Amino acid sequence: MKIFETELSKSRKAHYSPAVQYGDVLYISGQLSIDPATMQLPQGGAREHAKQALKNLEAVMQLAGAKKEDVIMCRVYTPDVAFWDDIDDEYAKFFGAHKPARVVVPTSGLHFGCLVEIEAQVAMKKE
Repeated sequence: MKIFETELSKSRKAHYSPAVQYGDVLYISGQLSIDPATMQLPQGGAREHAKQALKNLEAVMQLAGAKKEDVIMCRVYTPDVAFWDDIDDEYAKFFGAHKPARVVVPTSGLHFGCLVEIEAQVAMKKE
């Protein structure tokens, strides 16, 4: 296994890795809709939260040398399915023509008051 850590994850006590590669698959932990540099939530609603969660997802992919076109599957968590249209619009803008498998999971409240959390599995190129 290959572990990928961010500067933020190295400094926090939470017991997880932002991403773990096992074989040809990269498993990315849930990325919340919070700015990791400021620990602030985005201003606005679910659309802005989706943008931030996707930005955080992309940052972890870049750390591991992956691209969004390599994403196999995403799980999207939200505390209210009423947010779905805004989340789906931003998700579609982010992925463009690429359509990974996906599941949407309605939850109770997410950590820090986030409105979106996204985890992913990514196909990695053999080295």
